[in-house]
Amino acid sequence: MPLIALCVVLALFVGASPAAAAEVRKGPKGAAFYKPPANANGKHGALIWARRQTGRDAIAGRRSRLMLYRSTGVDGKPNAVSGSLAVPKGRAPRGGWPVISYAHGTTGSADRCAPTRGYDVGKLTSYAYPLLRRWLKAGYAVVRTDYQGLGTPGVHGYLVGAGEGRSVLDAVRAARRLDPRLSRRIVIAGHSQGGHAALFAAALASSWTPELRLRGTAAFAPASHLAEQFPLTMQLSSPAGGLGSIISLGLRSVQTLVPAVDAPSLLTPEAAALFPQTLSKCHDGLSKPDSFGGLPLDRIFRPGADLSGLLAVIGANDPESVQPRGPVRIDQGDADTTVFKAYTDQLAAEYETAGVNLTYAVYPGVGHGAIVDDGAAAATRWIRARFR
Repeated sequence: MPLIALCVVLALFVGASPAAAAEVRKGPKGAAFYKPPANANGKHGALIWARRQTGRDAIAGRRSRLMLYRSTGVDGKPNAVSGSLAVPKGRAPRGGWPVISYAHGTTGSADRCAPTRGYDVGKLTSYAYPLLRRWLKAGYAVVRTDYQGLGTPGVHGYLVGAGEGRSVLDAVRAARRLDPRLSRRIVIAGHSQGGHAALFAAALASSWTPELRLRGTAAFAPASHLAEQFPLTMQLSSPAGGLGSIISLGLRSVQTLVPAVDAPSLLTPEAAALFPQTLSKCHDGLSKPDSFGGLPLDRIFRPGADLSGLLAVIGANDPESVQPRGPVRIDQGDADTTVFKAYTDQLAAEYETAGVNLTYAVYPGVGHGAIVDDGAAAATRWIRARFR
């Protein structure tokens, strides 16, 4: 073989990535997409199958893809997780598209509540679309996970940090197998439950996906100090509303994670009768008067119930229990009545004491959902600086 031909062959061989060479299996349409085949093997982050994403959640139109990929539960067993990939228009820059792995806020635990399945009642998913499209326009690929058990077999581990964090990271690994134009450089981001997930992912990244280069983590109003807040609900007589949904989802998650806690035994008869709804209703339904939203907060837990076991599990999954690696940015509105500023202030102080490289921005008069819009420009400038 002539020397020049040999050099070309070698260059192609060295430059080719496994993702580029691997054939991507096309997944079935509809609900069948979320049911993994029995022979779906591989390490966490392995891509099971993919197909073009259509419908309201396809934020980049024909450039959006659905993914089903492997992850690992907190029990150490493999599971399947759904998610999506959206890529910018045009040609990828040298080194590939930088990646933002975005973790979504609370939607529920039932499979139909998964964002990629089109759930968007009350705009619980689409409120973030302007932010995600801003990032696409800025030249970043956007990867999103539905989280373990949300849309796929199993029960969603709501606010279970390790499971969420693994879902966020493995989504990037799978996306890079789906599209070899994606860079190893990533930023992790999320809002509310997703902010919680993002902080756990940042703490896990160096050990769970060491090949990825984490440049920073942007958390909008991240849930924290939940173990401190749970007992306070027993002192309020106002209707639970959306907070009732969050409490019920947390209880379902703890019951799945540690059955010995026996979460139903901690509830009043009224709350215990509603508890099965956590497996069928989404956040909007659980927040209504005919569900947990209609219960007074002081009538969810049984008087005298021993919450110590429950609070121990919740506390172990609060983000103040971990230390995220790399630069971290937290954006918080001071008019937020879901994730209260006082607790985010406390989280920021704890991170600064622990030596986390933190940027903390507070927005006067901004509520829980609005922080995503109000903080978008500053957070994007911060992300751009991380990718330089």
